[in-house]
Amino acid sequence: MTTRVPRTALIILAIVVVLGGAILFAVYRLLQQAEPYVRGENCQITTPDGTIELDIEQSQVAAVIAAVAARRKLPERALEIAYITAIQESKLSNIPYGDRDSVGIFQQRPSQGWGTVKQLMDPVYSTRKFFAALEKVEGYLDLPLHDAAQEVQRSADGGAYADHRATAIILAGAFSGRVASAVYCWYPPPAKPVKADPGEARGELTRALGAAARKDSWLVATWYVTHAQKYGLRQIRYDGVSWTAENGHDGWQADKSGKSGPMAVS
Repeated sequence: MTTRVPRTALIILAIVVVLGGAILFAVYRLLQQAEPYVRGENCQITTPDGTIELDIEQSQVAAVIAAVAARRKLPERALEIAYITAIQESKLSNIPYGDRDSVGIFQQRPSQGWGTVKQLMDPVYSTRKFFAALEKVEGYLDLPLHDAAQEVQRSADGGAYADHRATAIILAGAFSGRVASAVYCWYPPPAKPVKADPGEARGELTRALGAAARKDSWLVATWYVTHAQKYGLRQIRYDGVSWTAENGHDGWQADKSGKSGPMAVS
């Protein structure tokens, strides 16, 4: 004997299925829209030596240090020394306080002749001062990283710099541009639209890197990615790949535009 399902029940079942599908789709769309906010903002740095994450401010500081090193034509080892120092002293943050009158990313002291507080709170200036002092250390490239850092800083505990050697090596390989597409950042969209200002970004880069800022390189591309949020940049294309702010967490992807040529920042 075959039991017939009432037509009304079939209609109700169909409505339930349709509504259920609509609800699932709506939930899916909400999760998609919420994803950038859930992920927050950060940068990932990956080289053959390992992977680490920094917040965006730390990544900007790391990019500035690399740019100043490139301007002075310093080798990657000098960059590693700067990184272990900045990590130990400030965690790569531009802080306006510290032990006694120390300030900035290298915790330099105005009373010891490093410069004024305003000057030392400028990462470009403070990095230049650090490298100028480092270059005066005889044979610094042959010293263990922490010993070279201590020769500049004269810290109460110079051995602490050694704890950051592995991180510094990853950072130096990435931010120097030696390792391609090693750095990417992500962050939620701004509450209000921000007009992209590649010109202002380029000017700030030039202040750190000098005339070399006009040259295409992974150092330059990395600097733009770490400063994209600050200057409202939406896309950086270089070397056949691109990074977009909208999909920042996906990192560098094959450039679908098919365009080749110099770096494009917008």
